[in-house]
Amino acid sequence: MTTVNDSPILHLKDYGQSVWMDNLSRDLLVSGELVQLIDSRDVHGITSNPAIFEKAIAGNQIYDQEIEAGVRAGQSVDQIYESLVFDDIRRACDVLKPIYESTNGLDGYVSLEVPPNLAHDAEGTLKEARRYAAAIGRPNLMIKIPGTPEGLKAVEQTIRDGINVNVTLLFSVQSYIDTAWAYIRGLEGRLADGNDISSLASVASFFLSRIDSKVDDTLDQLAESDQNKRDQIAGLKGKVAIANAKLAYQEYKKIIQSDRWQTLVANGAKVQRLLWASTSTKNPAYSDVMYVDELIGPDTVNTLPPQTIEACADHCSVTSRIETDVDQAYAVLETLPTVGIDLDQVMDELLAEGIDKFIKPFDQLMDSLVMKVKQLSPA
Repeated sequence: MTTVNDSPILHLKDYGQSVWMDNLSRDLLVSGELVQLIDSRDVHGITSNPAIFEKAIAGNQIYDQEIEAGVRAGQSVDQIYESLVFDDIRRACDVLKPIYESTNGLDGYVSLEVPPNLAHDAEGTLKEARRYAAAIGRPNLMIKIPGTPEGLKAVEQTIRDGINVNVTLLFSVQSYIDTAWAYIRGLEGRLADGNDISSLASVASFFLSRIDSKVDDTLDQLAESDQNKRDQIAGLKGKVAIANAKLAYQEYKKIIQSDRWQTLVANGAKVQRLLWASTSTKNPAYSDVMYVDELIGPDTVNTLPPQTIEACADHCSVTSRIETDVDQAYAVLETLPTVGIDLDQVMDELLAEGIDKFIKPFDQLMDSLVMKVKQLSPA
């Protein structure tokens, strides 16, 4: 068993990668566990989403007193939801504030998503992003906005407003490229307005395991129907998400070499880092740290659920691999159409499914809060 002092997870930063945790709850804050994870696992940020809050709040009595207070104050269910979530986010921001300060705004962020049913509503997203940022009032807050075409319109203006943004649900390389340029346009607009851009930060959350889960299922079906290509098809399983991420990183390198980006750097801009998301391995046949080991490299973040943090702390193999086997990564993606997979279509489906996977737990959470409000309301 690896000891804390020589744990592999502590060495990711040696290769330019930050560890954030994909989890947040009141228990984590009250128990002091978040502080422990910062100290022992080098956790330098927090990402949340509606599914995480649904799991944290539904059926958890730790929130009951606050819910009851909201009922007595005549708050609506929406207002009670926001009071619970905003309080958790503020507390987490405060715990991470020393990291935010010591890294000069590189790390120490807590991400909160706008309501997922706004994924195709640019104006609604922008309105909520502004409202959330003002209500929470912490410099190390990041507003999560889905990387839909409408979402990216909101991203550009949110950055121009001076609000940190985590662009989420990115699956295709093109969606990452579009995100990077939305960030750049937002910074350019802010600079043109005569405002400082040096304190702004953004990450582009590029999803991984969901890609392999979906593609692998299709590959299994194709292998059954085409015996002649069975070995070739089998050789692609578990390879697509990492290959896709490595090509996104190559695009990142091109973008930061552009004249437009260099002009922004000269004015103090911080790079929009690629953040690897959906990093828990779904297939037990694969390494439980494959989405960490294979994507370590400069100017990246990996947001890990608690079980993957512990797995990495125990047995990650840490060295920079983000630019290894890039030619092989291109070959993997170029082979997919030849065996019958349209990756663009897969990515479109994953985005739609991803939005749905956030809308459903959000709705379930609101339903559970309605029930709790009824239970805790005076007769």
